[in-house]
Amino acid sequence: MKLAKVLLSNGERHVAIVEENGVQLLDLSQVDHCHRLSDILFAPDPIGLAKFLINTELPPVPFNQLEFLAPIDHQEVWAAGVTYKRSQVARMEESETAASHYDQVYTADRPELFFKATPNRVCGPNQPVRVRYDSQWSVPEPELALIVSPDLRLVGYTVGNDMSARDIEGENPLYLPQAKFYKDCCGLGPSVLLHEKPLEREATKIILTIERGGEEVFQGKTSVAEMARGLEDLISWLGKENDFPSGAILLTGTGIVPPDEFTLEDRDIVSIEISGIGTLINPVVKDAAP
Repeated sequence: MKLAKVLLSNGERHVAIVEENGVQLLDLSQVDHCHRLSDILFAPDPIGLAKFLINTELPPVPFNQLEFLAPIDHQEVWAAGVTYKRSQVARMEESETAASHYDQVYTADRPELFFKATPNRVCGPNQPVRVRYDSQWSVPEPELALIVSPDLRLVGYTVGNDMSARDIEGENPLYLPQAKFYKDCCGLGPSVLLHEKPLEREATKIILTIERGGEEVFQGKTSVAEMARGLEDLISWLGKENDFPSGAILLTGTGIVPPDEFTLEDRDIVSIEISGIGTLINPVVKDAAP
């Protein structure tokens, strides 16, 4: 089952079950203390609760009569780095002074984890993600995103775009927060696939496509099987000496990195498809220096 936050043509916002040709709206007024998407996701039985909340008085809404919103409420967004071999190589290439650190963290017990975004910095489907005006080498990072409950349960999956200023991070690893954390720095959506059984890692393919002026300028592919770490292991490390009263969303790292000569430009279109989960499309904006 997939759940989503949607905006209807009349301006109403709803939580809905995503079906083949549209969505089935939910009536959250039927249950006390159930007011938002995360209340369903964090429930003991999200599937049963979602089915119970279906508003049977309303017909399904076709996709052409709605917009998908970012599937986030009040959660913090965190990210893991250097979880794929390709990411390890890229990070070593961009920073000669810190190459050994990236090499070591790839095989270390403790993963690299960093704070990525607050909800106001997250962009939903078709909303623009941003390249910093002071970056001349920025790329999208397509990632499987985990929806984590306050008690650190894996409850769902969505598609994530961890925008990254490679030149800023490469200049000095201490600049990582500036390379990763800024306005419109993260894309999420379009919906959440509920966690019903372990993810088939080999079958879960990730495809990144970048278009410029209507032409494809980059495409890369990988699968979750190429990830060196387990999903539950990453969640376990995230929860060490930390708590998340509103839950968390954890980006799990990228296995697709465009060539070093590539950088995103204003009005590029980034498409990230994860098989079985969905496709997240975002335009790119880069403002001129003030």
